[in-house]
Amino acid sequence: MELRTLPYSSNSAYANMAIDHSILESVSEGDSHMTLRLYSWKPSAVSIGRFQSLRKEVNVEQCKVAGIDLVRRMTGGGAVYHDSEGEITYSLIAKEEELPQGVQKCYRYAASMIIDALGSIGVKAEYAPINDIVVDGRKISGNAQTRREGAVLIHGTVIYKADVKKMFSVLNVSKEKLSDKTINSAEDRITDVQTNSHASIGELREALFNSFTRGRVWKEMPLTKEEKERSLELEETVYKNEEWNFNR
Repeated sequence: MELRTLPYSSNSAYANMAIDHSILESVSEGDSHMTLRLYSWKPSAVSIGRFQSLRKEVNVEQCKVAGIDLVRRMTGGGAVYHDSEGEITYSLIAKEEELPQGVQKCYRYAASMIIDALGSIGVKAEYAPINDIVVDGRKISGNAQTRREGAVLIHGTVIYKADVKKMFSVLNVSKEKLSDKTINSAEDRITDVQTNSHASIGELREALFNSFTRGRVWKEMPLTKEEKERSLELEETVYKNEEWNFNR
């Protein structure tokens, strides 16, 4: 099966989530092939999991002051700070039968691609179930997924340059969460590519692309007209909608 790759892009949080949602629908309906996106967020953003409380997880007022977008994902998982200059995000959307079966196996599959990419630029990483990738026990990548009508969306981040002070000024990290992980401070949980490699962010992006496409027939293609129109609709009616973002 041919893999469609989309051109790299930087988008608002609302556009990024709407594009993923639109492609998931298109793949589910059989109108598009398995699709890989690599992208970034402009401006910086915080995304929260489908079942989280935005006000509980995020310092909303600090985000407003800093000009940081807030959006609820359609996938589960925790709150994530997406620095506009400091990470690469990927999305892989496919029919269920095109990926390993089951949630855990899909996470392992995606993790193997990221670990391979990091290894190629000199970063020794490992999978930390259920959905993290770590370097010396410190998180460098988090991932999330959802399933709709026979299709799977799995997406995640790879931190290139962590602005830890900014990250934890906008995320509310509970003492209980830190205690459970026996970590003294939130900052001790995070690492990045820049700390562990001399690779540029462009080289990280290339490594991720090469890893996800290796052994596959692939072709770069833009969103279809229908996907673009649907993503614009979803952006306005769902992802910019406060009823969606603040519904918990």
